[in-house]
Amino acid sequence: MAQILAGDIRKGVTFEYKSGVYTVTDFQHVKPGKGAAFVRATLKNVVTGQVLSNETFNPTTKLESAQVETKKMTYSYYDGEFYVFMDEEYNQEMLSYDQVEEALKYIKENDMVTVKFLYGKAFSVEPENFVELKVIEAEPGVKGNTATNVMKNAKVETGATIQVPMFVEEGETIRIDTRTGEYMSRV
Repeated sequence: MAQILAGDIRKGVTFEYKSGVYTVTDFQHVKPGKGAAFVRATLKNVVTGQVLSNETFNPTTKLESAQVETKKMTYSYYDGEFYVFMDEEYNQEMLSYDQVEEALKYIKENDMVTVKFLYGKAFSVEPENFVELKVIEAEPGVKGNTATNVMKNAKVETGATIQVPMFVEEGETIRIDTRTGEYMSRV
């Protein structure tokens, strides 16, 4: 099995740890003034959903990477209980809210996503790196306030709230980087 160094972990990396398979949901490389550097990570068990926060690793620690398969699928619909995704052969995968929670901020019906599988069982969904969503609610911009670094909240059609520059208005379509949740540009 392939190994990865703890110093190389990033969001979305999946590995075997403490007799389970975990994916990294957040991480931080820490270099204290005294002592050795370390990696602090928040991990989520891909099967049970259990979250381990503030796990620390020496950057040279070797971790067993888990065999995760990915498949491009289309978000079809929400049936009231499950979110349904379909591949090109019309195979369906039904995922719970916990499995798609993060992706829901950036996807709408008929959007392409990447579904991750572990041992043939779907466990998470990732939206495309960049998505275009319509602004449905935006705080009004203050006249004369055109400084480029001044941001305001805007709600997009998926229900997510994104920080946008003051000039973005309701009804406009914006491009968002789903990896960071940041506004990129108007479309």
